[in-house]
Amino acid sequence: MNVYPFMAIEGQEEMKLALILNIINPTLSGVLIRGEKGTAKSTAVRALAQILPEIEKVKDCPFQHDPQGKHHVCMECVRTDCRDHILGRGQGSEIVMEGIKVIELPVGATEDRVVGTMDMEQALKKGEKQVEPGILAAAHRGILYVDEVNLLDDHVVDVLLDSAAMGVNTIEREGISFSHPARFTLVGTMNPEEGELRPQLLDRFGLCVNIQGISDPDARVAIMERRTGFDEDPEGFSRQWEDDSQVLVEKIKQAKALYPDVTCERPMLYEIASYCLDVGVDGHRGDIIILKTAKTLAAYDGRTRVESRDIETAATLALPHRVRRQPLQDIVTDVSGMRNRKKAAEFSS
Repeated sequence: MNVYPFMAIEGQEEMKLALILNIINPTLSGVLIRGEKGTAKSTAVRALAQILPEIEKVKDCPFQHDPQGKHHVCMECVRTDCRDHILGRGQGSEIVMEGIKVIELPVGATEDRVVGTMDMEQALKKGEKQVEPGILAAAHRGILYVDEVNLLDDHVVDVLLDSAAMGVNTIEREGISFSHPARFTLVGTMNPEEGELRPQLLDRFGLCVNIQGISDPDARVAIMERRTGFDEDPEGFSRQWEDDSQVLVEKIKQAKALYPDVTCERPMLYEIASYCLDVGVDGHRGDIIILKTAKTLAAYDGRTRVESRDIETAATLALPHRVRRQPLQDIVTDVSGMRNRKKAAEFSS
C-alpha cells in the first residue's frame, strides 16, 4: 500500500516535531494531538512509520521479540523455538527484518482485547500459561495509534498509559500473572469539541500539540497540488521525496546515538522549574518531561548540551495540557505567551 510521504506534509510543524521526538526517545510517553478533523493527524503517523528503518525480530513472535533481547517473555512463551533462541539451544527461531508497525486501537476495544487474556482451562488442567496476546503485544517496538482517545473507556486509557510509561504489560486472571514488554510510541488524537480527557489522563501523555487547518491560501493550494499528485502517481510522487526522507532517517539515527551523551547543566534545571511554576503546573511530571524533551531536541540538533531555546520549545510541547484551567476556560495553546504576560504583570505591579 502506498503511503503519503512524511516530508511532503505541508505545515503542522509542531505535530511532526512531537512525533519525531517520540521516535528518538520513547520515554517521552507519547503525544496527544488535539484538533479538528482533516488536519493530517493519521497521515503523519503512518508516513513516519513508513520511512523508519526496519528492525530485527523473531519471525511470527506474537510479542514482537527482539532477538538481542534477554527479557523473560520467551522463557514462558508457548513457542518452543522462541524459548530455544533465548536459551541458546538448537537452531532457535528464524530472524527477519520488518518495518515499524502502526497498530490502530478501535474505539470500542475491550480491556481483554487491549491487554490480552489467558486460557484458564489450560492453566487449571495442565498448569500451563496459555496466553492470548492483545493489542499491546502487537504494538511492542512500534507505534500505537489511538484515534478519538477521549471516547475510549477510562479504564482502557489507564491501561494504555500505564504500559506506555512502564514499558511492561501484565495480564492477570484468577491469580495467574504473565508480563511482557510493551514499549511503543503512543499517539492519541482527539477533537476537543467531542469531550475532554480527565486531567489525570491528560497529564500521562508526555507531549501535546494543538493543531488546526492552515489559513494561508498558498499553503492550502500546495496541499491540494501535492495530494492530487500523489493520488495520480503515488510511486512517482513518493520518489520525489526519497532524498529528504533519507536525510530525516539519518538525523533520527544520529540523535538516538547522541542522546545518552546530552547533558543539562544545573542552571538550566532551575529554568525548567521556573517555567513550570510561572504557568501553574501541578505535580512534577511536567518538569521531567521538559528535561527529557529538551535533551532530545539538543540531540536532534546534533548538540550534547541543552540550551535555553531547547527548554522554550520543550515547554510549548510538554505543558499546554498540564496548565491549570478555570471552569469554562479555553484550552491553553500559547504557553510562552502566557508566561510572558504573567512576568509583565508582575513587573508592572
